Amino acid sequence: MSKWRSEMNSPLGTIKLESDGSALTRIALPGEKNQPGLTAKRCDDLPIFETARKQLGNYFEGNGGEFDLPLAPSGTDFQLRVWAELRRIPRGETITYAELAQRVGSPRAHRAVGAANGRNHLPIIVPCHRVIGSTGRLTGFAGGLEAKVWLLRLENPERWISKSLSRNA
Repeated sequence: MSKWRSEMNSPLGTIKLESDGSALTRIALPGEKNQPGLTAKRCDDLPIFETARKQLGNYFEGNGGEFDLPLAPSGTDFQLRVWAELRRIPRGETITYAELAQRVGSPRAHRAVGAANGRNHLPIIVPCHRVIGSTGRLTGFAGGLEAKVWLLRLENPERWISKSLSRNA
């Protein structure tokens, strides 16, 4: 199967997009340790990339956040359940890893939920940034905690504008 890649500028920096030609398979945020492979052929004019750039651009401008894109996440059945549940978290809201574990029917699997969250290759669209620690503290994010704070502030400025990385959220 062929892989294609493109990039877009965002307030977070350059975001890398990857596709199988018809669905989005990966979004890599600036600062991510494991960037998409450079073996994917660059193709900026694929319709999936044009749609993704438009919808992500609207999101970054604060206009929307409802994504209607074909996605092709690759993972285990458990990971796919976790990622599907992430998409049900409304914009501007957060839940804990324990609550996410409860929602996927595995109430004691908060660590496994955290691991699945960390393996999400479609951040923002599959909003893993909306999951926080049980104490309300912000925890890891592939794009870095600064990016997580920025996204949470974009979605809910009243709640997050005065929060800093050193405080409990």
